[in-house]
Amino acid sequence: MNTDWNGKKAIGFQRFFFSFRYALNGLRIVWQEPNFRFHLAAAAAVVAAGVFFSLSRTEWLFILVMIFGVMTLEAVNTAIEKTVDLVTEDRHPLAKAAKDVAAGAVLLFSLLASLVGTIIFLPKVFELF
Repeated sequence: MNTDWNGKKAIGFQRFFFSFRYALNGLRIVWQEPNFRFHLAAAAAVVAAGVFFSLSRTEWLFILVMIFGVMTLEAVNTAIEKTVDLVTEDRHPLAKAAKDVAAGAVLLFSLLASLVGTIIFLPKVFELF
């Protein structure tokens, strides 16, 4: 049975709207994470640079995929961390490993995003001089 968190039965479009409410609540939760806010600030700077340099449509596509990829992985990392914290409050090697691997995934994608940004923006910066 599909219900909301208050136990009310959700039917038809109501279920659909519940899912949006839960997703927005998830974004509110991830917003509280300092790393997410850092990535969001970096994304805003990249978007400003993209506007300044008049990126092509293809360049914007790459930039947007990188931005949303990093933000999505940061949200997944937060979900994993909160789930591990729910399962155990004790320090456990497997709990640490799960959190570290999730953080490592964010780092890897962030490095890719930085590389893509460098490939796109560095020639444009050199053109200024």
